[in-house]
Amino acid sequence: MNALSNYINNDERIITIEDSAELQIQGISNLVRLETRNANIDGVTPITIRDLIRSALRMRPDRIIVGECRGEETLDMLQAMNTGHDGSLSTGHANSCRDILARIETMVLMGMELPLPAIRSQIASGIDIIVHLGRLADKTRRVIDISEVNGIEDGEIQLNPLYVLDEEKNLIKKGKLIHKEKIYGVGLQEELKKYE
Repeated sequence: MNALSNYINNDERIITIEDSAELQIQGISNLVRLETRNANIDGVTPITIRDLIRSALRMRPDRIIVGECRGEETLDMLQAMNTGHDGSLSTGHANSCRDILARIETMVLMGMELPLPAIRSQIASGIDIIVHLGRLADKTRRVIDISEVNGIEDGEIQLNPLYVLDEEKNLIKKGKLIHKEKIYGVGLQEELKKYE
């Protein structure tokens, strides 16, 4: 996420939310960093990622960056992504771009019992691009594949594979971005032209 944050315009209001501050976002003048707090024996109330996402929405951010979604806060993050906070970022753990979709569904259900079609609609509307990182046999961490979320068809979220790592460890262009307007909406027109 640090690398992706280099493409955020300096004039945007960015709010980061983490368990402990690890992100090293540079060059953003209006950056607000929020951290969770655990409960303690003195009766201090915990502050969760979910609490912080809800608070962040009242702080008029252009984007919200959550260090990692692991549970019920995923629903709040999806709602933020669907209510005018385009270009927001988060991470999650899964085995592939396809698998993270199922993980997101599961994490949303940890927070609220919703019909699967409603969850999938929120995912397809709120998430534009999925970047899958993995550790290779030589212990290096690389981008394995990049996919665009391309709506819903027959009740399933559709992915458009854009780049895939080949056997020689080269990231190979697989497809073309379909929904360019989403990328234009977050100010990446010039970057997009480099890859067309």
